[in-house]
Amino acid sequence: MERSERIRTLALAAKQAAHQVAVLPTPLKNQALRTLADELNRKKPFLKEENEKDLRAAEANGLSSAAIDRLALTDTVITGMSAGLIEVAQLPDPVGEVVKMWKRPNDLLVGKVRIPLGVIGIIYESRPTVTVDAASLCLKSGNAVILRGGKEAFHSNRALALVMQDVLKKSGIPEAAIQLVPLLEREAVYEMLALEDCIDLIIPRGGEELIRAVVEHSKIPVIKHYKGVCHIFVDASASEDMAESIVVNAKVQRPGVCNALETLLIHDAIAPSFLPRIVSSLRKREVEVRACKRSLAIVPDIKEAQEDDWYQEYLALVLSVKLVSSMAEAIDHIERYGSLHTDVIVTSDYSNAQAFLQKVHSSVVMVNASTRFNDGNQLGLGSEIGISTTKIHAFGPMGLEELTTLKYVVYGNGQIRE
Repeated sequence: MERSERIRTLALAAKQAAHQVAVLPTPLKNQALRTLADELNRKKPFLKEENEKDLRAAEANGLSSAAIDRLALTDTVITGMSAGLIEVAQLPDPVGEVVKMWKRPNDLLVGKVRIPLGVIGIIYESRPTVTVDAASLCLKSGNAVILRGGKEAFHSNRALALVMQDVLKKSGIPEAAIQLVPLLEREAVYEMLALEDCIDLIIPRGGEELIRAVVEHSKIPVIKHYKGVCHIFVDASASEDMAESIVVNAKVQRPGVCNALETLLIHDAIAPSFLPRIVSSLRKREVEVRACKRSLAIVPDIKEAQEDDWYQEYLALVLSVKLVSSMAEAIDHIERYGSLHTDVIVTSDYSNAQAFLQKVHSSVVMVNASTRFNDGNQLGLGSEIGISTTKIHAFGPMGLEELTTLKYVVYGNGQIRE
């Protein structure tokens, strides 16, 4: 069977399965998720054996230690995936929720009801944990899913898919509701992206290059975020202790992820005391600071930032720093250089906090908290299938509700239109 025919066959099976999954009762979906959680723990030796094949190949191909760490299915990682499945099972089922109902003058009763999207294609890199996260959210929200992971995690993803499909079969759920594309060549992705008659939505997870390639080739709507240029603005009224703690956590705790801090904006009024303090704290943690010219007048021995730095998603222990004369200037900077991902104000001024929340239009805007909380699990979504920085359909971390849409239902008692 040719590649295009194999991909179409897979997608047609997913489309058929989606009709059945859309009407599954909530208890059946929840029980399947709980069974899968148990099965992952029971199959740890098998999963780790298959994962070891990917780890050996990664080392042979010279992947970085960080990349290998993302790839590893340790006991802790597998236990974490199982816990995530239980958490998704405990969340309210969005399918069938009546979100609004109103009566017309002619007594027609009009409502809006949540329904699944249908078939969702997930294209992702490196992390085999995405395989289970994405599948669990799609199943709970009544969708079928087609998973296409990176070649570096092929054996791990295939093993996870086999376990999940076995659970589906034993639970009386169509196996085609969760499928893994078995082809590694890039052309298989392009074939998948052309199937607008079978697949309803594409969600890419990975680096900017991957996402731009998917957007360029897809005939199917794409939920995307190209990068996370996240900002923290330290207001004049900020507690320096709080600001230091938040900035260090946002930059250092896990610098290689999209919700890590990339640019720090500091109000002039607090800069003389706070800038030397935060630079010292960051240096102790091996962070390279690149700062504006005005910052150099306070801390001369730091690298001067260039225009290109303000656009950068470093994904490393590097931080851009800029002094601003007002919150308005900070917001202007965020609007010009930001990526609509995550932006934070650290302040003790309630009015400034509310103004920042109102005027900054990123997918997640925070007051006095680390950017690292822009994560589906941390925000109570159980898990996330991705973060959207496009405002149509979904914006921010995508959980169960974001994998549904709304349809209108109308109840009449014989009304006709005059």
